[in-house]
Amino acid sequence: MSKGFRITYSALNADLTELHREFDETLKTMKASLGHSVPSIINGKRLETPKVNKKFSPVNTSLLIANYHVASEADLNEAFVAAKRAQKTWGATPWTERVAITKKAADIMRERRMKIAALMVLEVGKNRMESLGDAEEAADLLSYYADQMEQANGFIQPLGKLSPNENTKDVLRPYGVFSVIAPFNFPMALGAGMTSAALLGGNSVILKPSDDAPGTAFEIYLAYRDAGLPEGVLQVVFGNGPALGEWMVKHPMCDGVAFTGSKTVGMSIIRTLNSGLYAKPALVELGGKNAAFVCESADLEKAASGCVRSAFGLSGQKCSALSRLYVHESVYPKFIETLIATAKKLVSVGDPANQEIYMGPVINGRAVERHLTAISEARAVGKIIFGGSDLRDKPEFKAGHFADPTIAELPATSRHFKDEFFSPFLAVTKFSSLTDAIADANKAEYGLTSGIFTAKKEEIDLFMDSIEAGVLYANRATGATTGAWPGVQSFCGWKGSGGGSGKGGCGPYYVMQFMREQSRTIME
Repeated sequence: MSKGFRITYSALNADLTELHREFDETLKTMKASLGHSVPSIINGKRLETPKVNKKFSPVNTSLLIANYHVASEADLNEAFVAAKRAQKTWGATPWTERVAITKKAADIMRERRMKIAALMVLEVGKNRMESLGDAEEAADLLSYYADQMEQANGFIQPLGKLSPNENTKDVLRPYGVFSVIAPFNFPMALGAGMTSAALLGGNSVILKPSDDAPGTAFEIYLAYRDAGLPEGVLQVVFGNGPALGEWMVKHPMCDGVAFTGSKTVGMSIIRTLNSGLYAKPALVELGGKNAAFVCESADLEKAASGCVRSAFGLSGQKCSALSRLYVHESVYPKFIETLIATAKKLVSVGDPANQEIYMGPVINGRAVERHLTAISEARAVGKIIFGGSDLRDKPEFKAGHFADPTIAELPATSRHFKDEFFSPFLAVTKFSSLTDAIADANKAEYGLTSGIFTAKKEEIDLFMDSIEAGVLYANRATGATTGAWPGVQSFCGWKGSGGGSGKGGCGPYYVMQFMREQSRTIME
């Protein structure tokens, strides 16, 4: 397997024998080193505190991944002071040098992708291919965002003249210090994407990984450190609960926040950053309740593949996961039969370290309980047609936080068509009018991704022009609503799925959001 071979979230048709061999060797080495201690990093120095966050694997809750040293409020204040000081020099560094360091960090991430992916399998419970995709996406995000800076000449542009001796140019300048709060589900890609965009813009960054995935995100810091990023420009702090994140948002030296997570927390961040003397940028991605539509003319095999992959990849713990499915009444019986057959064939549940496993655990016990509640409520108002078991009753799943992938026939009025569960649960209903089905889907407060399967151009056009979501797919067998990639699909949330200017990650307008505009006129 060539070192240049790239793993994405789309289906692969390559011989992966060598890749799997290399992964197995790396995983074996990784398991032998578990249980170590990892410090927070403040101003380039290791912070080893008495308080630690013990991170256990969701695959096997007795398996200790590592002990992460938790930063206090006083430690965080020290980090902000260092970040503010370091930003002055970093912001004045030529943008070409910032680009060079970022590209070198991307190369380092690619070199370490096996190590990063193996850690992610243990720490988050992703299967190996999705973990490798996450690591690969992180590196591609750095490269793509660095290319944006180059193509825009560092976001420096000459403007017009009102008189012959007037010279004006428009520049984008950094805000200062960004608090970056990363999620557990894409700890490398999303953490790296937010961090790299802020750094390229000349900001310094304090990165807080999710308590559920601290180690993977720590690899972002290591890659930048080894790429030559000056001390204090990027710092990483570990927490134990939501308090650290709240301190980061409310700190007076925080000049902006990049966050991926729940709508509740994201809206709180927006309100906090707009409650002071002036507004500060809040770039937030806040989840989804994503719908797909299977029309009368659809290729049912292709539709079933796309729907199953998007509903059950990463155990449904993707902001872009398919959770609502509208099927035309004329093809409903045949499609449901195909959907269940596809799920039975594709979705194997177990230890994600095993090559043949498609779906690992959910992230923690709370996620299991949330999933079981959704199943119980579905039984009361509809019908479970696939899955629906409590896997805690089965010996082979007792060690970890496993959830049974579930499909239920439900009325579109049930809360299963409105509330985000972040678990492997797919609600299905019939429709007779695509216009009406889209209107019903638009009632949800979220608007992240959506997909359609149809052979009719007019139905694709109707869908594209009517659905209230930022990332749209038509006839995509590799993922009805999932699988965005840097520079290929911009990942932009509408309505309750996003915030800020509405320009998404993976897209061409992302980096500029971490900078503010300044017009400079010089009379000669």
